[in-house]
Amino acid sequence: MSTTPPGHGRPGRAAALLGAAAALSMVLAPAAQAVQRCGTDVDQAVFELEALKTELMVVATTCKGQNEDRYNAFVNRYRPALVESNRRLGQYFSRVHGRSGQRQNDIFITELANARSNQARQLGGDYCVRNAGLFEEVMALPAVTDLPAYAATKDLLSSGVTACPGGTPAAAAPARATRTRSSRAR
Repeated sequence: MSTTPPGHGRPGRAAALLGAAAALSMVLAPAAQAVQRCGTDVDQAVFELEALKTELMVVATTCKGQNEDRYNAFVNRYRPALVESNRRLGQYFSRVHGRSGQRQNDIFITELANARSNQARQLGGDYCVRNAGLFEEVMALPAVTDLPAYAATKDLLSSGVTACPGGTPAAAAPARATRTRSSRAR
């Protein structure tokens, strides 16, 4: 009978198990932190665009300098897309929350701004350095219609704010039942 404590008989095995556990945690961690997907790509794009607009606003108010003018230029260039996105955001909250839709919309906008501002505070002086190029990138897009795709690449909803709060994520979204005229008459 061996007097070697458990796990110490084969030193390579413990290291292999520890390495496997670390690898598994690295694979599972992003899934645990993944942003909830919306039920439709259109809804997801609306939330991503709102997050980008909010991030640029936080950059403008936190980093000062020319950034306030750059934010105004962003809003002027993309006004049609921003107005449409804002309309769709309101429709989303009305559809999901009914009469309390406007209140839920306001709560989401506030939570998003707070989350982005909190991240700016956590990064401190690095925040402005890390985000200095956002205005150049967004203003260099070839067309206004490229804005939603650009917003999707920024992963700005992962900082504690859920995309499509109260809605059904895409993976769990049930198929929508369609009713015919005859089934409504019954």
